[in-house]
Amino acid sequence: MLACMLKALLFDLDGTLADTNSVHRLSWVEALKPYGYDVTWDFYRENITGRVTSEIVEDLLPDLSPEEGWELVDAKEADFRERAGTLEPLPGLLDFVEKGREKGMEISLVTNAPEENVLTMLKTLGLDETFEPVILADDVGAGKPDPAPYNAALEALDIPAGEAVAFEDSTSGIASSVAAGIPTVAIASTQEPEELETLGVELVVQDFTDPKLEAFVNSR
Repeated sequence: MLACMLKALLFDLDGTLADTNSVHRLSWVEALKPYGYDVTWDFYRENITGRVTSEIVEDLLPDLSPEEGWELVDAKEADFRERAGTLEPLPGLLDFVEKGREKGMEISLVTNAPEENVLTMLKTLGLDETFEPVILADDVGAGKPDPAPYNAALEALDIPAGEAVAFEDSTSGIASSVAAGIPTVAIASTQEPEELETLGVELVVQDFTDPKLEAFVNSR
């Protein structure tokens, strides 16, 4: 499946491993309702998806004290974890990861999500022993769209950007991986394919069953 020049598959978490956005949106609806926000799907895509939770709260609710902001962040993420038990891997993901592993690929996770969410989601999806390393934006000190998380992954794996492929669903995640110089496949689980095609990605697919994906990876 995978050519020898390709050494690592780097995955985003939310929206890439599983369609988490419907769950996250419900948690944001509850978190922001007291502040007068109506978290429609358009609002969610424009203001929330792909971003670090603390930055979202700072932007939307600048008058909160730091303590109040962190309380809201913690409450929102706890609500998400309570709802996360219904999540399933995107179609084709498990088979795609296994084939990559059989070819000796490094399988890494690069995410803006907080550690507790990562642990909960990976366990729910049956992927809790799949990714090494796991790069958290909180540990790096900068979240996507900054390229720092992907640069940290490349450093940890000790490979150049051209020997990896990143899988992302959000505009901020794609901005991060593209800025790090990593060939990127966009997963159209949260955004319109036409929009993703304008962001410098190599390929746009609906999920991991798309035959164009195997052809692309084989060409690396």
